[in-house]
Amino acid sequence: MFVLFSILRRSLVAVFLITVVSAVPMFATGQGEDGTADQADEESNVVHVYSNRHYDTDQALFDRFEEFSGYEVQVVEAGSDEIIERLAAEGADSPADILITADAGRLHQASTRDLFQSVDSPVLDSLVPDNLKGADDEWFALTRRSRLIVYHNERADESDLSTYEALAGEEFRDNVLIRSSSNIYNISLLASLIEHLGSDAAREWAEGMTENFARPPQGGDTDQLRGVAAGEADYAISNTYYLGRLLGSSDPADVEIGEQLSVYFPNQPGVEGSDGRGAHFNVSGAGITRHADNAKGARELLEFLVSDEAQEQFAQANYEYPIRDDIELAPEIEQFGDFVADDLPLYILGENQREATMIFNEVGWQ
Repeated sequence: MFVLFSILRRSLVAVFLITVVSAVPMFATGQGEDGTADQADEESNVVHVYSNRHYDTDQALFDRFEEFSGYEVQVVEAGSDEIIERLAAEGADSPADILITADAGRLHQASTRDLFQSVDSPVLDSLVPDNLKGADDEWFALTRRSRLIVYHNERADESDLSTYEALAGEEFRDNVLIRSSSNIYNISLLASLIEHLGSDAAREWAEGMTENFARPPQGGDTDQLRGVAAGEADYAISNTYYLGRLLGSSDPADVEIGEQLSVYFPNQPGVEGSDGRGAHFNVSGAGITRHADNAKGARELLEFLVSDEAQEQFAQANYEYPIRDDIELAPEIEQFGDFVADDLPLYILGENQREATMIFNEVGWQ
């Protein structure tokens, strides 16, 4: 479904999955190099999770993990920045075994602050693509989300679209809705442009976008989509799962809004003016904390979260893209079609995050 991995890689991984994924609950014996059980693991059957994801799907998966693993999962939820600061402040006294957060930029922040430990897991190594994990295997993507151009079906034409860069052109003047520059999704998008285009071109893009705002940035991605449907602009930039939620909503009014909109995957191969690098992707992901008391249980939970069962739930219930291309998408997302995704190693987004924020401030993107 994605044009992310070669056919050969998928074939090799598929063979491995037959024998490994079904046995995920039994993986990770927790033995140290000398063959003895990790002492901390013997002392606790609880996996403590710090998470900024507030989804019923996540809790349902934690409950499922408890059923077959024998572990209890205790979750502390808070905002991304708050949960990272809490973990850092607690240091070695933190009860957290796993940190789960959205956006590769935040995962990189946690990594550079030495809040994770490297993880040795054949399951994670085989199922999580190299560009969707930390440079030292200290964090791993659990879900993918693409930040795309959304347009009104009747007032806009797909043929006018091509790349993220082109959306900053004069032809889109006063006709684009997008969140504020403080939003981590926008920071990571600009961070990817810095890497692909260079700092000067990325700054020009940010300047052009500010001139194309139909109104000052406000609200979340759903607000941008509602704004396009209401006629405030013809185009918006949004993560795909927000449109999926509207289309899959039990509220007919939400569905009506969603049905007025379509998505466009920028920077596709073969499109005039495109370098073909693919649409920008980000992730939510997790890592085992530096001072985890139950690293064995944490590793088993991470392995479960990339299994068939968990990946299907992330896709079907949350309208997210799974990290694996052998998992069926939610119908609301499948209808968006096939595309090429940017395979930029996502830890680079974190490395460019500070510069992206500086550029936003310099160009006056609110």
